[in-house]
Amino acid sequence: MLSKENRTVYTVIMVLITVIMVFPFLWMLVMSLKSNSEILSNPAAPPRSFNMTNYKNALQTLNYPRMYMNNIFVCIVSLVIELVITFLSSFALSRMIFRSRVLKRVIYVFLLAGLCVPPFILLFPVYKINVFFGLRELWALIFPYVASSISFNTLLFVGYLQALPSEIDEAAVIDGCSLWDLITKIILPMSKPVIATVVIFNVLYIWNEYPFASVMLREQANYTLSMGASFFKGTYTVDYGGIIASGVMIIVPELIFYGLFQKKIVGGMVAGAVKG
Repeated sequence: MLSKENRTVYTVIMVLITVIMVFPFLWMLVMSLKSNSEILSNPAAPPRSFNMTNYKNALQTLNYPRMYMNNIFVCIVSLVIELVITFLSSFALSRMIFRSRVLKRVIYVFLLAGLCVPPFILLFPVYKINVFFGLRELWALIFPYVASSISFNTLLFVGYLQALPSEIDEAAVIDGCSLWDLITKIILPMSKPVIATVVIFNVLYIWNEYPFASVMLREQANYTLSMGASFFKGTYTVDYGGIIASGVMIIVPELIFYGLFQKKIVGGMVAGAVKG
């Protein structure tokens, strides 16, 4: 048990860490209520009045409901495809017996090798591949997102599935369970913590991703939120208030999503790190 003095120290430290983490967003929120002249002249001062002009201008400039729908569409389709691919491949690597252990290890290392390659240096090759296959607009984003997620998802899924007792599979097979039923009715329900972790991290990445969107998207009707924020920066002028207000509207849904599922993150990450 911690003493009263130690609890006080830990409480003070936690409060300080919380303030440090929350301060940038609060400052961003305050800045979004200022005019451009106020932002440039004295960014640290509080706003002179409660002014929602930046939000009104942002909503008039861009179709935010459409951009929200584009983001949601890309997130859902990307997640469905990558979860199916990476969960099944991870099941094979972690629960099935290969004739050659070396081959199994090579495949696993090959899938994890993508963690060493920043996806943004592949922008031009990915663009050429999309052109070759005729993928455009939102679909030109979905498949690169799926490909770039395989390594991270495999790392979490394989670690978690390896930690599950092998007796589960043996008992299911003895009871006459088919391979597909074993995957969908037994292993899949037991994998909910790591699936939640994978979903959270991938949603946050896709929601904020800008480099791929800036290269692949051409039609304004297909713009994502990150692309929309760049509209407020012109060749000779920058609408700082519009950029900040747009940033707030991008971040708030993320905070709500993260707050609803934050308990799943630690459990899934720890469970997926047991073996590897």
